[in-house]
Amino acid sequence: MKKRVAIFISGGGSNMVRLLEDMALPGHAAEPVLVLANSADAAGLAKAEAMGVKAVSVDHRPFKGDRPAFEAALQAELDQVQPDILCLAGFMRVLTEGFVAPWEGRMLNIHPSLLPKYKGLHTHARALEAGDKEHGCTVHLVTPALDDGPILGQARIAVEPGDTPDSLASRVLVQEHKLYPAVLRQFAVGNTTPVTL
Repeated sequence: MKKRVAIFISGGGSNMVRLLEDMALPGHAAEPVLVLANSADAAGLAKAEAMGVKAVSVDHRPFKGDRPAFEAALQAELDQVQPDILCLAGFMRVLTEGFVAPWEGRMLNIHPSLLPKYKGLHTHARALEAGDKEHGCTVHLVTPALDDGPILGQARIAVEPGDTPDSLASRVLVQEHKLYPAVLRQFAVGNTTPVTL
């Protein structure tokens, strides 16, 4: 029985596309059942539909800061498809402990830094400001603390002379597109040995 996967996005969904492409390959232990965005104009929704995956939006703006109500609406969508695994792929909303706790151990996130360094935003600029020699991305299990769960995989790149936040971001994204599918492929069969790229 394949594991059922839901993916949360906020924008173009490039990591989502890579996850969907990988799950479509023969022998994969997971299958996508839903792509959900927090805005109806997220470009990734149309991409998911074009790839044959149910795509819905739950706009966070009408909830006006009432995060529990927003998260109840998210959970209502999940209840319709009963996923086993939830993948955050560029989902730009912080989820509360009330939402995360029931999913703990089954929710993955990809973050553009070598955690535990640079939790939160502006990771590429912060790596440059710190003079880091290497940078990268991390897939981790989601816990109520921001960007803080057990690490399931990391990919590293060298920081080059003259790098900017944008140039770092573009090179890290290439690694994200390799790392996230590799981690999900393992995770779907119960293997939590960290992936290193």
